[in-house]
Amino acid sequence: MTFNPFNPQTLLAILPEIALVVVAALVMGLDVVWPESRRRSLGLLTAGGFGLAAGLALIFAQPPADHPLIFGGMMRHDGLAFFFRLMFIFSGMIVALLSVDSAGVARKGEYYAVMIGAVIGMNFMAAAADLIMLYLALETTSIALYLLAGFLREDDKSAEAGLKYFLFGAFTSAITLYGFSLLYGFTGQTNLYSLSAALLGGSVPIGSLLVALLLVLVGFGFKVSAVPFHFWSPDVYEGAPTPITAFISVASKAAGFAVLLRVMLVVFPDIERYWGPLIAVISIFTMTLGNTLALAQRNIKRLLAYSSIAQAGYALIGLAALSQTGVAAAIFYLLTYTVTNLVTFGVVILASRVIGSDEIADYAGLSRRSPGLALAFLVGLLSLGGMPPLAGFFGKFFIFMAAIEAGLVWLAVIGVLNAIIGLYYYLTVLKVVYLYRSERDHETIPVPRAYALALGLCAAAVIVLGTAAAPWFGWATNAASSLF
Repeated sequence: MTFNPFNPQTLLAILPEIALVVVAALVMGLDVVWPESRRRSLGLLTAGGFGLAAGLALIFAQPPADHPLIFGGMMRHDGLAFFFRLMFIFSGMIVALLSVDSAGVARKGEYYAVMIGAVIGMNFMAAAADLIMLYLALETTSIALYLLAGFLREDDKSAEAGLKYFLFGAFTSAITLYGFSLLYGFTGQTNLYSLSAALLGGSVPIGSLLVALLLVLVGFGFKVSAVPFHFWSPDVYEGAPTPITAFISVASKAAGFAVLLRVMLVVFPDIERYWGPLIAVISIFTMTLGNTLALAQRNIKRLLAYSSIAQAGYALIGLAALSQTGVAAAIFYLLTYTVTNLVTFGVVILASRVIGSDEIADYAGLSRRSPGLALAFLVGLLSLGGMPPLAGFFGKFFIFMAAIEAGLVWLAVIGVLNAIIGLYYYLTVLKVVYLYRSERDHETIPVPRAYALALGLCAAAVIVLGTAAAPWFGWATNAASSLF
């Protein structure tokens, strides 16, 4: 395939990423020339840049019906990539708004530039149609996230989080690369769709193919925090700057799932009978361990870390169903999880900054200090728990429905039981917020406009995705159809 980087179709397909590169350069330039007093606006500029990229994507980068390969076959311009790209850009915009007054990062141009770089890497991860592009995008994203997790160099916990994330990530990245090299060695191909055609011929021994599959799963399992590759999450979530914890918990996880769905369904469809049950087992352990360990947590960021692990388990049910409905349910679930976790972490960012603690007990009386924040927290936690009519309820409903349609009734039952466990610890946090009192009940918590905008957008999205789920699930179904 001839590679013409100036092809109009190619340029329009990556126009959002081009815009983000320009915004990153502008942010770095203004960081040099602006005085310290004006640098608070860097976060607002970054959020506006993400909004611009989203608008350009909707207007100029809609995928055509034939889902072409672009960049010499390195990327695929299809509905799945488009859906996830918008999700990553939206996540970046919200996290930029939540960073505006966050200590240690709010006035740092390099912080916002690295965040933009992470989003660009995620966008290319979702669209990657070649092992080389996939690995480069994966490393671009990972290196940026390592830097962001350890950004607060004078904070021991942040430095520890960045170092642990880097060490574990580098180890799993090497294993994934070895899996990629085996696939190339077996077939002589790096394009995912050419790999699929070569493997369908049956020329590769099943044992060798399963070894390559398991090695690839290690890296993707790390990105989505699936058991047994979850061990980095609690420490990184606790130590990283809270806006970055939110970013890792939603955007990084969604990027991992975008790659997992494409690679498993495009490259390995001939051996679904082997990896389908394996994904179901991983889902069970991920849900159960995440929810069980969350019960004992007293730190809100660690609780949300284990909650995030459990949420990955629910999404894996959609992949285990091995159907278009299951993949659509997983995509829709990731959308609902993204907006829900962003509103939850938005409250944690603001409340912990004023309270000076991430301990759940110190959230006592939050409903009296800031009724608006407490209401946003209520919406977020109840959605995570799967309460109707919020987005999380329909996310779980579609996931369990897909499992039942695929004959995995037992997996759906285990998922429902885990959802009940999850609801218990979310309600425990809300009990502290609404029923307990503290000595500081009379002190109000101010909500800056940037935070109010971010929380308002996410809370509204949680409600809209719940009360009008059908069109959004239809969009997810269209995105899933590009894999079948």
